[in-house]
Amino acid sequence: MNFLAIMLPFLWRSTQINTHLKFVVYLVIVQKNIMPNTRQLAAIMFTDIVGFTALMGKDEPRTMELIDKNRRIHKPIVSSHNGRWIKELGDGVMASFNTSSDAVRAAIKIMEECHAANEYQLCIGIHSAEVMFVGDDVFGDGVNIAARVQGAAQAGCIFVTEAVRESISNKPDIQSRYVQTTQLKNVKEPIKLYQVLYEGGEIARAEETTDQAREKSIAVLPFVNMSSDPEQEYFSDGISEEIINLLAQVPDLKVIGRTSSFAFKGKNMDLKVIGEQLDVNHLLEGSVRKAGNKLRITAQLIEVNSGFHLYSEKFDRELEDVFAIQDEIAEAILNATKIRLFGEEKVTVSESYSENIEAYKLYLKGRYHVHKFTPDGFLKAIEYFDAAIALEPNYAIAYAGLSFSYASLKDFNWSSDKELIPLAKRTAWKSLELDDKIAESHLSVGRILLHQEWKIKEALSAFKKALAINPNSAEIHVQIGFCLSLQGQNKEAVDHANMAKDLDPYSILNLWFSTPTYICAEDYETTIANGRRILELNQNMFSGYMWIGLGFQGLGQYDEAIEALKMMVKLNPGPFSLSLLGMNYGLKGERAKAEEIIKKMNGYDMVKTAGNFFMGNVYGSIGEFDTAFEYFERAFEHKEAQLLWIQYYLLKHKPEMAKDSRAKQLLKKIGIPHIDW
Repeated sequence: MNFLAIMLPFLWRSTQINTHLKFVVYLVIVQKNIMPNTRQLAAIMFTDIVGFTALMGKDEPRTMELIDKNRRIHKPIVSSHNGRWIKELGDGVMASFNTSSDAVRAAIKIMEECHAANEYQLCIGIHSAEVMFVGDDVFGDGVNIAARVQGAAQAGCIFVTEAVRESISNKPDIQSRYVQTTQLKNVKEPIKLYQVLYEGGEIARAEETTDQAREKSIAVLPFVNMSSDPEQEYFSDGISEEIINLLAQVPDLKVIGRTSSFAFKGKNMDLKVIGEQLDVNHLLEGSVRKAGNKLRITAQLIEVNSGFHLYSEKFDRELEDVFAIQDEIAEAILNATKIRLFGEEKVTVSESYSENIEAYKLYLKGRYHVHKFTPDGFLKAIEYFDAAIALEPNYAIAYAGLSFSYASLKDFNWSSDKELIPLAKRTAWKSLELDDKIAESHLSVGRILLHQEWKIKEALSAFKKALAINPNSAEIHVQIGFCLSLQGQNKEAVDHANMAKDLDPYSILNLWFSTPTYICAEDYETTIANGRRILELNQNMFSGYMWIGLGFQGLGQYDEAIEALKMMVKLNPGPFSLSLLGMNYGLKGERAKAEEIIKKMNGYDMVKTAGNFFMGNVYGSIGEFDTAFEYFERAFEHKEAQLLWIQYYLLKHKPEMAKDSRAKQLLKKIGIPHIDW
């Protein structure tokens, strides 16, 4: 012990030294002598409760309980991961760890515990740097950066810096994805932020200006089939789609979906006009010539505003080298674009799903027929996917294609085969079992969990995993929107629906499937606008009239709704269309016309096995609640997918029915929260 430490007791007892001076002496002794400073590399973690101020304003005692619970969750986890509890900062916590991997694993565990409690959300930031430990506290620029990273983290997310990400990149149990490069307050240089992924976690979205987002955007136009054989169209389309799927996995890049890009196929339009209509700054176009075993593929990357060719290349190869060709093309495109579009951000080229050239060609043919979205198209696709799997039994993405085809045939009442859903389930889980690194596997399982098994939370988790792999999938955004809508999280659901429309604006199916989210959010103007947009793309598409009708129904304008739904019935006669028309007659008070619709619906055989929800809707609209609930119970037994939306189709417009105890019991069994209209 040094001299100052020995003298401390005497100085403290002295009456000749004032209190302020005693305190200064004490700090000098403690910080400089008794508790020496140490400088070392550490991972600093900050956590914070989301919306703390608002929570305090609503219920202060309850919020204080949550703060206490939050600390009780943190402390054992920090300790068990070799962490050091630094201090509590209001509703937040600051801790340090010797390694980044310890810090990240602790953060994941904390988030999982918080997610399981389901009472509040956290955001967490972690940075690794050399810092100064002074007694029980820690100081330095690294601490400031960690705090700012936490401030940038979105609700339910763990954000880390590049220093942390590099340390965990070789840890197979930890996955992360690039989010954005941003300028943090009081930090000189821009910081690259990454999100750590965990079970049930949110997927962060980069917040950029419109100009920034457009700069980092691209559409891949369908490569032209230059072969003499028109039957090779599937191959050139397949090459284009593979490149779209590859680019879609690049972080921080907007990639227009296949349907919208292919909307310009065969049209001799100015590229600048195409770029403006798709709202992108870059276009990739090319051609494929296949003659026997020879392939020639060309690709050009064009900047829309200037018309400049940023990249142009020609590849002459053997057909057997198709996977190497794709890798080479992809690498070349990314090498050109990552400077222009992504800065120096490293990108990883996806591995081929199969090395069997014949299986791959069969898979491409299957995808070609899936995109026709017709009963015959799906049946043909199933044949090709089965043939591909016969050659390559572990072809995961082909199983995902099978699952989607089986489920679509059943969901759209294009087949009465009772084995379709069991087949859809088996092939979805088989896809995931074979390869959990592709978005299609998680998407297939998510569809089954949501639409067939009504396990909404589990489905949402699956869709989030898919989105982490492919953030540019409009369909994944749509499915996440479904889950959030059914849980009453309408604002977040609409965000995903808007994202889907932005990524695939020319896709009728995308507009069709994203619209229920707007109905749940009671945005009936957008619902009607989506219906009209569908009719602009295809004037004979019944779903356009359906959304116009349901939009007017939401507004209580039943005359306008009925006129639109009559057109729907004309284009798509059957129990589904008749049900919506009959329900609006009932809501308007025209009981006789609603009963006439019921008679027509009973003329369809499928009503007896898969039309219970449709019948229940019309009976409910005319006040026949007992009969309606009998049909709804049968719909529940048969897991009729439309029953998930009962609150927005009917109950909202029949508040007295919504208050019925049978409605509450039914919704509880389905697993969705009851809304007291």
